[in-house]
Amino acid sequence: MSAATARCCAVLPAAGVGARMGAEVPKQYLPLAGATVLEHSLNALLACPAIDCVCVALPPGDERAATLPAFADPRVITVDGAQQRSGSVLAGLQALAARGPTGRGPTGRGPTDRGPTDQWVLVHDAARPCVAATDIDALVEAVTRAGIGGLLAQPVVDTLKAAGADRRVTRTLDRAGLWRAQTPQMFRLNELRDALEAAARRGAAVTDEAAAMELAGHPVQLVPGSPRNIKITVPADLPLAEFFLRERRVERQRAGEE
Repeated sequence: MSAATARCCAVLPAAGVGARMGAEVPKQYLPLAGATVLEHSLNALLACPAIDCVCVALPPGDERAATLPAFADPRVITVDGAQQRSGSVLAGLQALAARGPTGRGPTGRGPTDRGPTDQWVLVHDAARPCVAATDIDALVEAVTRAGIGGLLAQPVVDTLKAAGADRRVTRTLDRAGLWRAQTPQMFRLNELRDALEAAARRGAAVTDEAAAMELAGHPVQLVPGSPRNIKITVPADLPLAEFFLRERRVERQRAGEE
């Protein structure tokens, strides 16, 4: 199955406050290249032909999202998120499962219909606004072709140092075979939901979906992504993201896509 024929949904956890940004508003609502960080991340998912529905997990009581143009898209639904990323993702998965196949609402199911919890779901960071449509398509195609969940990632190219509490180097790590995890990450909805619930019961701290799947014993594949797919974490990340987004727009204009 190719990315053009695959059908899946997505979860966008956006309930965090982004304390390291030191901004007056959560970092997902910061302005960036003519929109907000959140809108760029959401629009990247909506632009993928394979994605039928995106569930955005927002802070309880959030009133900002409803004012953003991207949230007027009928494919977007919202749910209250949690303080921890895993809790927000789980809330999104539960909301999608309750809506039926492809997240469009309860429907009748024939004997050959795939149930909602058997479908593929992508989870993407709200703070990764620069992900390219081609990379999302590559992830969807690789996962659906192999039938194995996976994530976008980049091989580590820097020299890695281990240090103690005093910040003195204890050893240099071998970077061979090490990758930096990115998002989206794509797994079957029911398996990811069960893996996150199991990790929570064990009290295991999982910082991404792949970690939960690994703990549950599922195979996880790496799909090469782009170094442009940065995560907005500190103020210095914003101008770099702006550069990447504006550069991509220029590239599209030259190609006649805009």
